[in-house]
Amino acid sequence: MPASVMESTNTLLLKRRDVANLLTIGECITAVEGAFKLHAEGKAMPPKVLGIHSHEGGFHIKAGVLGLSRTYFVAKVNANFPGNFKQHGLPTIQGIIIVCDGNNGRLLALMDSIEITIIRTGAATAVAAKYLAHADAKTITICGCGNQGRISLKALMKVRSFEKVYAFDIDEEQVQKFSKEFDKELEVIPVAASELTMALRQSQVCVTCTPSRQPFLRADDIMPGTFIAAVGADSEEKQEIYPDLFLKSKIVVDLLEQSANIGELHHALQQGQIILAGVYAELGLIIANKKPGRESKEEIIIFDSTGIALQDVAAAAIVYEKALNEGIGININFTEQESRKENSEFFKRNQKAISILSSFFPFR
Repeated sequence: MPASVMESTNTLLLKRRDVANLLTIGECITAVEGAFKLHAEGKAMPPKVLGIHSHEGGFHIKAGVLGLSRTYFVAKVNANFPGNFKQHGLPTIQGIIIVCDGNNGRLLALMDSIEITIIRTGAATAVAAKYLAHADAKTITICGCGNQGRISLKALMKVRSFEKVYAFDIDEEQVQKFSKEFDKELEVIPVAASELTMALRQSQVCVTCTPSRQPFLRADDIMPGTFIAAVGADSEEKQEIYPDLFLKSKIVVDLLEQSANIGELHHALQQGQIILAGVYAELGLIIANKKPGRESKEEIIIFDSTGIALQDVAAAAIVYEKALNEGIGININFTEQESRKENSEFFKRNQKAISILSSFFPFR
């Protein structure tokens, strides 16, 4: 990257469409895998999260620092309102990502957070499956067929060769969109709630990515050898898995402290089904070869994916650097101070308007 571009004082503004065009699932999988590994090797500071509840949803702030091609600080401010589309015609997840130079604090970029949140979450699921799912897994159940369910399957298809997917969602329209998107690549079988047990008992992989606050994945429905990516629970109220499933599973988390506070693990701990020492590993330790992944064909493995800020840093860095190289986005200088001459010229150009305002609101 040219030094003149890198040293620019401008901040790059990127819309959702820009981010979607710049970030591919394949490169995001590689970047997220690297971020987990850096954390496990002690080469990244622990990321932080702050959650604030609202009546119909909530907000969270996730922040982290990674040393990549340069040191990046990234903070993501996200709103999560599950009823948004039906009530307001708005996305469930909305927010912004702030990208700063980790060495001098300069504001490098502001970008929409929706695509990065969806893609980096799907990427983490694929990374976990790479190490924890059966290599010959052919059948998968997706619970939640919205944006996250679709990107999860796309990402998983990068690391496993599926032939059949069972698609479950309480919203039939989402199931139809899901089927239309994937029916040329593999067999898509929509299932109702009454058929979910059947689907799960025939699947080697299951992804749960719903906003549910009531568990629906039962221990008796999960067959030996299944890999489960529990994605939906990213706050204390959300829950997709009955805690007794943890008793018969190997538990891998993205970040132990975070999962214990807001993930599926939170509920299992709260109900006494498991103690903290019963968690097998953070995913990064397995990637860094500090712990083995799947150790038998029979073990059930749960990946509790709460979404950590280091995933956002890794993804946002890709978007920012590609945008610079390709000349995409809008440049703005937030810190520029106008000179006295510029201020004087402004008042001259707008003297009439200022005079009119002064007659109503005398300025002091």
